[in-house]
Amino acid sequence: MTECLTVVVAAFNEAESLPLLHARLRPVLDGLGINTRVLYVDDGSSDDTWAVMQRLATEDAQVALLRLSRNFGKEIALTAGLDQVHEGAAMILDADAQDPPELIPQFVGKWREGFDNIYGRREARAGETIVKRASASMFYRVMARLSPTPIPEDTGDFRLLSPRALAALRQLRERHRFMKGLFGWVGFNSVEIRYQREARVAGRSKFNFWRLWNFALEGITSFSTIPLRVATYLGLMTAVLAMGYGLFVVAKALLYGDPVAGWPTMMAVILFLGGVQLTALGTIGEYLGRMYLEVKQRPLYLVADWQAAAEPAYAEALSPAEEPLCAR
Repeated sequence: MTECLTVVVAAFNEAESLPLLHARLRPVLDGLGINTRVLYVDDGSSDDTWAVMQRLATEDAQVALLRLSRNFGKEIALTAGLDQVHEGAAMILDADAQDPPELIPQFVGKWREGFDNIYGRREARAGETIVKRASASMFYRVMARLSPTPIPEDTGDFRLLSPRALAALRQLRERHRFMKGLFGWVGFNSVEIRYQREARVAGRSKFNFWRLWNFALEGITSFSTIPLRVATYLGLMTAVLAMGYGLFVVAKALLYGDPVAGWPTMMAVILFLGGVQLTALGTIGEYLGRMYLEVKQRPLYLVADWQAAAEPAYAEALSPAEEPLCAR
């Protein structure tokens, strides 16, 4: 079968950066010597992202477009794009062009060597604050300790997935999706390519501190039950301490009496126990909330528009799930 590569780019309000990214991406794909396509996924953008994508598709016959009915989030938008790749491998790029498309030939080279999951590992992160770099580093190290699923440090979505890795990934239909964890969970032959991450070519990052915090929480609760175990151990330790303190109070009252009520001590104990209980309940609630959303079995996303590449191989009116992105 002819080699085929589909580049998947999920975008949300990236009207400024997409033309700059595509101008760098097109020459790289032309030089690969294989069948290539670019699939742009609009994750319910509120700016001119969809119009920019349509213009790119008009100018480039090898561009296909997918537009979601609303903003579902980057992880779901990426899933929607990968779901459409039924021929060959998929290369994932961020719309902000921080991951250099000029490295794609190196990823393809590793794929030809037999690797299934070729991921980029950042040696430097240009254009990011010290706080963001430090928090990202801490997150990966915490995940490495909490989760049995291998998640390499300092990696993102910049990677190439072989056909069998894509087929395995499509079987994972959980609603709360932490893609970096899912990439690691499917396994297969993996290898890293180290690179220098660049600054954004245009616009601003959509991930503020609050979204990054929730993203980290998503990753931890999706691939580790250790927080529940910690809550259990903390509850047992607190119960033992409380029981010991209770015995001490009773013994002290029997031996020496207790004419003055220990109001400060009592309040301190009550507040401490209340805090521990609420923390444990909150941890349990996070997992229950995810179970609640999973059992509903709603679709991961809804497609508003699908525009296939303007080539003869795409003349048949197929649904997005059936439409091949690369010619056989």
